[in-house]
Amino acid sequence: MRCPKCREKDTRVTDSRMSQEGDNVRRRRECVACGFRFTTYERLEVSLPMVIKKDGSRESYSRDKVLSGIQQATQKRDVSADDIERIAAGLEQALQERGDREVPSSWIGEYVMEALRALDDVAYVRFASVYREFQDIGEFMEALATIRRGRRGNGK
Repeated sequence: MRCPKCREKDTRVTDSRMSQEGDNVRRRRECVACGFRFTTYERLEVSLPMVIKKDGSRESYSRDKVLSGIQQATQKRDVSADDIERIAAGLEQALQERGDREVPSSWIGEYVMEALRALDDVAYVRFASVYREFQDIGEFMEALATIRRGRRGNGK
């Protein structure tokens, strides 16, 4: 693993820990040349399905694209990086369990929306407004009503 500071190839692992979910390994590394310490993550690479977009085009599943959408929705909210990572990991596990070679982008969007809804109401509405392409205030109000109905059902 190259040092991100000096680009030296020789680094050593100082600590390794498995994530709580057991799906990746966190490694603390130190560059032998400059002493810079950094963290890497190791996870199993699996074959994920192609994503069928709204316009019918297909593209490879992109974890980075999913993470970016979640991060935008949770910006300036009390949502940890671990929470965001758990949503992405849960999505990938659900995709693997489906076993499909192709999956509609709508399925991915609904999965992320429901995960955000359970985590943070504001992040849910932000994501829903972009994902569902709200055209007017009525659609926005319906998303808020959905949250309220969920709160009443949970005794909040």
